[in-house]
Formats: sequence, C-alpha cells, structure tokens
Amino acid sequence: MKYDPFVLPFISGMAIVLLIVLGKWTLWFKGLPTSDKRLFFKGLFSRKFVYASREVVSESLLHRKVFRSNFWLGYMHMSLAFGWFLLIVAGNLETRWYSHGTLNPPWYPIFFEFFVHDLKELPYRRFFVFAMDFLLLFVLSGLFIAMYKRFRSSIVGMKRTTQQKTIDKLALTSLWMIFPLRLLAESFNAGLYDTGGFLTNTLGHYFARFLPLEILRYPAWLAYSIALGTFFVSMPFTRYMHILTEIFLIFLRKFGIREKQAHTTFTEVELNACSRCGICIDKCQLSSDLEINNIQPAYFLRDLRDKKPDPYKTDTCLICGRCNTSCPVGIENTTIRLNERSLDQVFSANAYDYISKQEVKTGKVAFFAGCMGHLNPLTIKAMLTLFDKAGVKFTFLDEDGSVCCGRPLKLSGNFLAAENLVSKNRELITSSGAEILVTTCPICYKMFRDDYQLDIPVYHHSEYLLKLVEEMKLEPGILSSTVVFHDPCELGRGSGIYDQPRRLIARSFSLVNAGNEKKDSLCCGGSLGITDISVERRKTLTHATLASLTRNHPHIIATACPLCKKTFAGHAEVRVADIAELLLEAVDQKPEKQKEKSVVKLKAKDSLAVVET
Repeated sequence: MKYDPFVLPFISGMAIVLLIVLGKWTLWFKGLPTSDKRLFFKGLFSRKFVYASREVVSESLLHRKVFRSNFWLGYMHMSLAFGWFLLIVAGNLETRWYSHGTLNPPWYPIFFEFFVHDLKELPYRRFFVFAMDFLLLFVLSGLFIAMYKRFRSSIVGMKRTTQQKTIDKLALTSLWMIFPLRLLAESFNAGLYDTGGFLTNTLGHYFARFLPLEILRYPAWLAYSIALGTFFVSMPFTRYMHILTEIFLIFLRKFGIREKQAHTTFTEVELNACSRCGICIDKCQLSSDLEINNIQPAYFLRDLRDKKPDPYKTDTCLICGRCNTSCPVGIENTTIRLNERSLDQVFSANAYDYISKQEVKTGKVAFFAGCMGHLNPLTIKAMLTLFDKAGVKFTFLDEDGSVCCGRPLKLSGNFLAAENLVSKNRELITSSGAEILVTTCPICYKMFRDDYQLDIPVYHHSEYLLKLVEEMKLEPGILSSTVVFHDPCELGRGSGIYDQPRRLIARSFSLVNAGNEKKDSLCCGGSLGITDISVERRKTLTHATLASLTRNHPHIIATACPLCKKTFAGHAEVRVADIAELLLEAVDQKPEKQKEKSVVKLKAKDSLAVVET
C-alpha cells in the first residue's frame, strides 16, 4: 500500500506552493528588462551557472554568511534548512532501496514508515534507521533554538527579534509543529512495529507503556500531514517565501542582474527573498543608539512587498549601508530605499538650468573639493600644497565654487534633478582636459564613479595620495602620534575602499584599531541620507561613534571625509584631521633634513678623528 487519504493535506499544500512559486518566478522573469533577460540566458550556459549553484548550497542550505557573523544563528538556520534537505534526500534513497529502484509517489518517502511496518527487506537497514533518527534530532535541535529565540533572542546573540503578522504566526506555528509531530508519528510506529532507531524506538517503547498507540498512530500521521500542508499553503504569503525565492535571486545576481534606478521585477525578487531574520535591526545605528526599531529593512521591505509603503520607514534611514553588508541574502536595501524615495519627488530635469556654464583651466589632474570640502579649508590647503610638492599639474575645478555633484539630491530621491547636475559637471570635467579626477569627498567620489560614466579614472584622495607616495613623488617622515581611522560610509561600505587610507597613515603614524571599523564602521551622525531626526539625536549618534573610535586612546582621529571631519570636530576630545593634513605634516618632516643632520654629524666626527690623529 502506497496511499492513504491522510496524505491529502500534504499533497494539496505541495501542489499549491509549487504552482504559486512557479507562477511568480515566471511573472518576475517576464517583467525583467530585455537587457537583464539576455544576461540571464547568457549566464545559463556559462561558468556562472556553476558558481550560482555552489552559492545556493553554501547560503541557502549551509548559511555560510550567517555562520560567519553569528555561530548559533547560523547553526539554527543550517540545521533547519540543510537538515530538512538531508531528511528528504535520505528518505528518497531509503524508499528507492526498499522498492528496488521503483518510482514512488512524492508523498511515499515522507510517510514511508506509515506504509511499511517491516524493514527486514530494506538493504542497509541499520544505516538508514540510524541516519533518519540522527537527522531528525539534528533538525529538532535547531528548532528548539528557533523557538527559544522567539521569546529570548539573546540566546543567539541578538538584541531583538522581528515583529510578526498574523499569517506569519500561522506559518511559524505550523513549521514548529512539523518535526515534533513527525517524531511522535514515527515513535508511535516504532512502539508498535519496532521500526525505529535510537531515538524513535526509545520513545516508542516508552509511550507504549501508558498510551494506546494503535489508536493514536493514525491521528499523529494526519496531524503531521496537516502541519506540512498548512506551512506550504501559507509560505507564499509570508516571510517563508524567501526559502524558494533566494535560490532564484542567487542565480539572477550571479548572472549580473542588479537593482536599477527604478523598481523592476528584480526588486520583487529581492523583497520576497528577505527572511526577516532581524540581523539588520541589531546592525542599524538608529536601533542601537536611538531605539528606533521599526524602520529597518526587515520592516521596510515587508511593507513594500505587501504594497503598503510607509513614508516614515522610507525616509528614516541614514543610508549608511550597514544593513547591506550584514544582510546574509545580500539584498540591495539602500538602492531599493532610494528608488522608493524617488517616487514621491516632483522635481523636473530642468530644475538647475539657471546655472551658467563655468570656465575652467586645463590640467593633467582635475581636483574637485565638493560642497563639504569647501567647508574644510585646511583639507583643501593640504591637498593643493601636496600637489605642488609632488609636481602635479592640476586644475582646481570648483575653486570659485561649483555645482554640487548631485549625490545629496539622489539620496533624497530627486533623480531627475541630480541628472541635470551630473550633466553640467561632466561638461566641466571634460573641458578641463584632465586625465585623472581626484576628490576629497567620498560622497562626490561615489557619484563620479558610479553615475558619471567618465572616460578617465576617478580617485578618492586617499587612493591618489598613496599612489604619489608609492611613486616616491612624496616622501613622508615618521611621527610619534597614534592615529585611529574612521571609515566613512560612502568610502568604505559604499565604495569598498578600506585599506588605502590605512596604508597611507601607517607609513608615518602608529595606527590603532577602532571599536567598529571597516564594514562595521559607524556613521558619524552627519548623514545626508536622513532629514527627519533632530540635531540632538544626531549628536547622540556622533558621540556613540566617537566612543568607539577612541576606545584605544588615540592622539588623533583621522578621516577621509569632509562631512565626517566637520561632524566630529565640535564633539571630539582629541584632534580630528583629514588624511591629507596628516600626510602634509609627515612630508614636512622631510627626510632631506634628517639626512642633512646626519651628514653634519658625520663631518663633525671626521674632523674630530683628524684632530685626534
């Protein structure tokens, strides 16, 4: 016998979820831009398909990224996902061996022990019995952590857990019931027919002492089937849709498909791939320092998925990128948020047509200070002096003031207005005849690099100054001060530049670690990405970041962002300086002077030697 009516809830649920998921995948793919479809088909027949398959195993099953940031959270997810997968694989192998390779209906491996009461005909019986019990125990261990986490998230090192909607609670409850009910059903079977292993046989014989297993056996299998069916039916309408959507997302992303400057069906894939694991809540500074716990991607993306966008959640964000780097699924949270902001803007493309064309001198290197750069004259002075000392033929593009790079407008969602400024600045850069563009502002740097489509290389000044030092055009001396480096959001997480500023500083100073650095660096509090928090709350963020930076008592806080420098300067108890200022001080400690002193001392010794002779 390979069928009984109790399997109908499972069969129905499985059929429903497969139809809905395949339907969604089809609609999402059909809605992609033509260029993305070409990338998809090209990727199918390339090595990228292998790389994507490998990532599905490492992330969807083994949860490698979660493991790297949080062991117990990683174990919880891995035991449920990978453990359940192995149960399915082992169950199919078991039924294939038992039926000597005969094809079986899809529910047969799931409920195998209900239909088979004598396993003497099963090859490698002891192995399969042990393996199935062991894998079930493995899944149950993760389930126990998940249940405990829901009420006390600190068990996995998290401060908070995500809020649940009613349908999420239904799906969660059914998921929690699946494996305990399977354990009961298989234990009741083992108690009656002695078909279990070390776990189910032990429990089965124990239950047989005081329970009517013959009566309870069928209801237990029916309840197991209902729990499975309920979970499958609810999955497409809850956060558990991420289980299947993440696989589709991994392939799309590996094939080169990304978020555009407007929502596409790729956005829908990312929205449905969010598991609401809650990692982004703990990583968000607004949560940890300001107790704003309802605007993080877990909730922002949920509302977009439910077609209920909330302007408060959309606008209340530092756009610092900490959620991006911590998201185990790699969802492009900040891009989605900026695209959502753009939907509420009414600026037109000709918003800045009144700005007249500027004259600019020519030079091999074009230097752009930017709006915030002009508020830090010491940084500009240091850069101009370093250019001169290195013999760089440069032109100062915005020496007399210029239009903004456009990034602040983009952060607010004013994409059309930003494009107008981009066009004007591109003309300015092109007319300079420069072969290299250098800026001291990470905000400008990211904009120039990502949006301007220039034909010349763009350098942040931390990169360019290091290049000049390595080419021996600048020769810094060694100073005794200890320095901590603050990674600006747009430079580090936004542009991937972490090492160059540190290498530059370490040539002349003793570099000490911050409490949070590189991809975990904290925002200075001066973010242009948020406008709806008060000055006082910004100060709270600033002081929290300064506390992290000064943990190891440095003499100087170094930064590579004029906005960060301006924000820190009024609150830090130690000196705050741009890396250009520090390099200039080190260069002024000239090796030539040190050599001259050595030569004088050597001559004096020689003279003394002659006299003594």
